[in-house]
Amino acid sequence: MESAIQFVQNEFIEKKDFPEFSAGDTITVYYEIREGDKTRTQFFKGVVIQIKGQGLSKTFTIRKMSGTVGVERIFPINLPTLQKIEVNARGKVRQSRIYYFKNLRGKKARIKEIRK
Repeated sequence: MESAIQFVQNEFIEKKDFPEFSAGDTITVYYEIREGDKTRTQFFKGVVIQIKGQGLSKTFTIRKMSGTVGVERIFPINLPTLQKIEVNARGKVRQSRIYYFKNLRGKKARIKEIRK
């Protein structure tokens, strides 16, 4: 069963070349939105909370603050409308899934940046 799934993924799903990122990184995701017969590009900039899955079925969750409300969005890595991903800042966190980040406010909600 596993080999059939791998075969379908390798043959029919196009692979896009995105930069490597991990939990704690601040990224900007550009994706296409269709409204009627028009299409436009919209971006979502936030902190990566988690990365789930492997291979072409990988998904990642991004969280941003819109005013005082936290907004989370889950993106599949092989979403056809995904145009590009930019890594704005690399963050240093100790866990691969930073759910505790949701409860932090103010200065505690800062993630230490890794400088290159």
